Amino acid sequence: MSTTYLVLLGLLVAAGVPYILWTRVEAKKHQRAAEIHDDVMSLGDEVVPASIHPHIDLEACIGSGACVRACPEQDILGITDGRARLINPLSCIGHSACMQACPVGAITLVFGTATRGVELPRLTPDFATNQPGIYIVGELGGMGLIRNAVEQGRQAGEAIARSKRRGSAGDLDVIVVGAGPAGVSCALTAIAHGLKVQIVEQDKFGGTITHYPRAKIVMTGSFGLAGFGTVRRKTMSKEQLLDLWSDIRSRTQMPITEGVRVENIQPEGNVWRVSGASWNDRAANIVLALGRRGAPRQLGVPGEDLPKVSYRLLEPEPFAGQHVLVVGGGNAAADCAIALAEAKVCASVSLSYRRAELARLRTSVRAELERQIATGSVTPLLSTEVVEIEPEHVVLKAAQGTQRVRNDHVIVQIGGTAPSALLHTIGIELVEKRGEA
Repeated sequence: MSTTYLVLLGLLVAAGVPYILWTRVEAKKHQRAAEIHDDVMSLGDEVVPASIHPHIDLEACIGSGACVRACPEQDILGITDGRARLINPLSCIGHSACMQACPVGAITLVFGTATRGVELPRLTPDFATNQPGIYIVGELGGMGLIRNAVEQGRQAGEAIARSKRRGSAGDLDVIVVGAGPAGVSCALTAIAHGLKVQIVEQDKFGGTITHYPRAKIVMTGSFGLAGFGTVRRKTMSKEQLLDLWSDIRSRTQMPITEGVRVENIQPEGNVWRVSGASWNDRAANIVLALGRRGAPRQLGVPGEDLPKVSYRLLEPEPFAGQHVLVVGGGNAAADCAIALAEAKVCASVSLSYRRAELARLRTSVRAELERQIATGSVTPLLSTEVVEIEPEHVVLKAAQGTQRVRNDHVIVQIGGTAPSALLHTIGIELVEKRGEA
């Protein structure tokens, strides 16, 4: 056998073995993507992302995988049948990195799906509604990413500053409803232009951020806040984000009233009166920087009115020594179970979900939850549904029948209902988006 032949054979082996290994790895990735996609799609009409998300033109897609690699969330997009697909739409939060990475322009960002729409307020490019002086920014307008919400708030604040709407003597120029990223950004922008501003928040400063489980990692990206500066962090934990928000509040001294749930917004001449149970004021401009979750969605089962049932987790310590059941299959439910498990204070932590697989989780959340399950810190009760809540037990329905599980507390994490009733009373025009921008 000649030396040349041996060299060529060696080169073929050197090139061929890695290629074979690579194709096998890719085949497994594609198989997993197909499994996740099929499982999520079997949810039927429930598969409607609350935020803006990618739509892939399968005729134009060349299956390069650039979008899959660009997505910072992972396991949101995947290659199946040689084409890119949105395999896990419920976990997408609208980064848009996939659209920018596509080499053939096969991806657009849309709201809703062709079969089921998402009802959103009709907004101008400046985020103004059809009602003069009322703006909507952030999650309520369909943008869930912090960086996007901050930018929307800034643009709305700039639009208000350019407008001629101002409060008369004794009135405010702007009332911002919601002290999350969008609301704070809008308020700071308006204050930077010399406007009289008041922020009202139904809970605590920080909005939804304060309800995140301990150590939750949040995608932020760089963003700027008027009067504060630029924040350059790709990710932050809940604690880091709250520290940032505390620093913002301390350094800017923005006017904030907490514990006010806005129940009514009515026109009074050229201004709007905003009122809650124990607070009211008037302003020429109103900015609604509310979340889409609104009131938490309930299970609708007997016993749900017991004191042992709650709809969010602030800190694990109050559940010390208790048998806790978390209900839900999304990232919020998984984060909740992980936080309880990591605290190591509960007698037991279980997670009930009506499907056989937790297909709606982001990669990092899934990995941590699987680790907690492997160590026995979280007990997965998949393919189960809560049918009744008792003082010391929870009754679950499964394929093999019902079972009573020892329980001291139930935390329900199955989403919420959008505050559309308030929008209707104000007369804000809503539009249903069905797979369109």
